[in-house]
Amino acid sequence: MGGQPCPVSDKGSAVIDDLLARGLVQDSTDLDALRQRCDRGPITLYCGFDPTSDSLHAGNLLMLLNLRRFQEAGHRAIALAGGATGMIGDPSGRSEERNLLDDDQLARNLEGIVPQLRRFLDFDGPNPARLVDNRSWTVATSVIDFLRDVGKHVTVNQMLGKESVRSRLEGTTGISYTEFSYMLLQANDFYELHRLEGCELQIGGSDQWGNIATGIDLIRKRSGAHAHGLTSPLLVRSDGTKYGKSSSGENLWLSAARMSPYRFYQGWIGVPDEDVRKLLLQLTLLPVAEAEGLAGEHEARPERRLGQRRLARELTRLVHGEEQAALAETATALLFESGDPMQADAESWAMLAGEIPSAEIGRQRLVDGAVPVELFAELGLAASKGEARRLLEQGGWQVNGQRLDGDRRLGVGDLMADRYMLVRRGKNRYHLIVAA
Repeated sequence: MGGQPCPVSDKGSAVIDDLLARGLVQDSTDLDALRQRCDRGPITLYCGFDPTSDSLHAGNLLMLLNLRRFQEAGHRAIALAGGATGMIGDPSGRSEERNLLDDDQLARNLEGIVPQLRRFLDFDGPNPARLVDNRSWTVATSVIDFLRDVGKHVTVNQMLGKESVRSRLEGTTGISYTEFSYMLLQANDFYELHRLEGCELQIGGSDQWGNIATGIDLIRKRSGAHAHGLTSPLLVRSDGTKYGKSSSGENLWLSAARMSPYRFYQGWIGVPDEDVRKLLLQLTLLPVAEAEGLAGEHEARPERRLGQRRLARELTRLVHGEEQAALAETATALLFESGDPMQADAESWAMLAGEIPSAEIGRQRLVDGAVPVELFAELGLAASKGEARRLLEQGGWQVNGQRLDGDRRLGVGDLMADRYMLVRRGKNRYHLIVAA
């Protein structure tokens, strides 16, 4: 697993107090009863992740981390990959119906998200997490059995009262019977995990509260047992938009194939100052006191962006590992934080080469000494040699962080890591020259 573990208390309920301190509790059945149950011994809990894509995204981070917090406190965590529910899609928080997925696409999606679950949960240690697929108990169930064993315990009045259903009914597109039935499938998941795994707690985002409550009610009616539910607030920006995307509108995927570690890092380095405290508390494994202290230091001197840098580093390390986080941090410093090019290694330059405009030139060109205005015009950094020369006279070019003056030529001595040269035009137009 990536990241640093939270301190583990002898009291199993300490994780509840930790969640409260982080602002991660919105709805719950009975917190006092849940505390007492956790103090009696490890509780089995689950959270579901529908494989509607081949990657999880930033919106899943809260629940991944909450599962991990419970596991590190000694409880038994189950990650449910919704192979069955993923075929339908949860209507919660959506204004229109999802496209239905076939078996092949679901299999590819599951193959993509399982390694991401392993980044957050320990499936091999002394208290291993479990990974289950709800197809294992759903596929063999007939429609008649499902209606008899599940449907008869939930009234249509209950279902119509759920916010996810009511909002769709009040909209222009309505809701299909398929999506209307989603909460029954999720409720049955909780029941089956209770029956098969002794699961007593389901966690999720606040938009899942209606589905979770239905599952708790189904367990009570079918087995007479008491179960618990707990939700966290949805991860939203100070302006009310969800954190599933970067400020530029790009999806913040957890898959390196969909979003590079560098771009993922960039998605967090630019968060607004007013969101830093909340995100440090909720999206990192830093102890509460450390996160609060860092937030206070950031608020005292926001221009240093200490909070954003630590947040981006912690999240990139959790999702992509220590090495990729360090490379993304170094590459970012080279472009935006006056980083020292001499301190960057070849791997950091190579990461940067995949993120900004780059071009290869023959090494011999630099051995002979390249005329900057000719090279820059050739690479398209200037429309012509005349424009490149005017910018040179105005001090508008930098090479490896140093302003380019006079008539000096560019040579192999300007290469960083013996291969890379970073050229900047004006304030923020970059180009990387790579010697082949």
